[in-house]
Amino acid sequence: MTQQPDVSSPRVVAVVVTFNRLGLLQRLVARLREVPELAEVLVVDNASTDGTGEWLDAQPDVVRRTLAENGGGAGGFHDGLAWAMERGADLAWLMDDDGLPDHDCLRLLLERTDLDFWGPVVVDEQRPERLVFPIRLPGGTRTVHELDDVRSAAVDGLIRDVVIPFNGVLVTRALVERIGLPRAEFFIWGDDHEYRLRAERAGGRIATVVGARVLHPSVGDLGTPMMFGRTTYNHTPSELKHYCMARNNTVNLRAYRGWPHVLMFWTKTVWFYLFTRPQPSRILTSARAAVAGLRGDFTGHRRYLA
Repeated sequence: MTQQPDVSSPRVVAVVVTFNRLGLLQRLVARLREVPELAEVLVVDNASTDGTGEWLDAQPDVVRRTLAENGGGAGGFHDGLAWAMERGADLAWLMDDDGLPDHDCLRLLLERTDLDFWGPVVVDEQRPERLVFPIRLPGGTRTVHELDDVRSAAVDGLIRDVVIPFNGVLVTRALVERIGLPRAEFFIWGDDHEYRLRAERAGGRIATVVGARVLHPSVGDLGTPMMFGRTTYNHTPSELKHYCMARNNTVNLRAYRGWPHVLMFWTKTVWFYLFTRPQPSRILTSARAAVAGLRGDFTGHRRYLA
């Protein structure tokens, strides 16, 4: 940070969760040092083994907490958000270590004072005209992949009721006190979506600010078209991510949307791995993960950890 924010401004604390990506973390911390609206940078280290801890020890302007074991993004943001609240944050700015907010990202977000949970668009750092995480526009089934489409759909610079956690999103202390912390047991994939759904259920004011950007590495095949282009599926080559997605999405859909949506998700999964990207073993993995989630067993992902 280049200067202390005005004392009349909300206390904004950045919460960064990292695991074994020291180069990306260094890039991000360097950028956060250039954001004058920040009061403090907190880094939650998920027990990294690549020298992250030693590097953080040498950064006097960064506050670090190292977890005893890798808790994934969910565990990191659970602990990090609680920590930010303990340290007096009025607003927590949540982000993974692989994102890179534009210099004016936080300033543009802070111009919106009537929201509870809001964030930037997340664009591909190699192709910034393209979204990393496709957005389903509210009020229909249309999913967009291009930044121009998001801008065209915006009203007063916002896409209401849509946000992509945890990639540079702001959350207010008041909302955290109302809905609690992210579910640490989810580990990865689905914890962020569950937190948005919880905020939505609690009446939180949610939006994406289309003028604010975070750059992010490409994540591959999110939003892969299927069923003759009628819908999409979030395919990943990672067995760990797929297991967590199948488990956590089942839990989220059952809790927030009901059994018809659960059955639709299972149908899409079977279709995708039989016809779109034939990989029958994924169907079995999905079934195991879904059953574990419905039973409340959040330990099965550990078999996929290196």
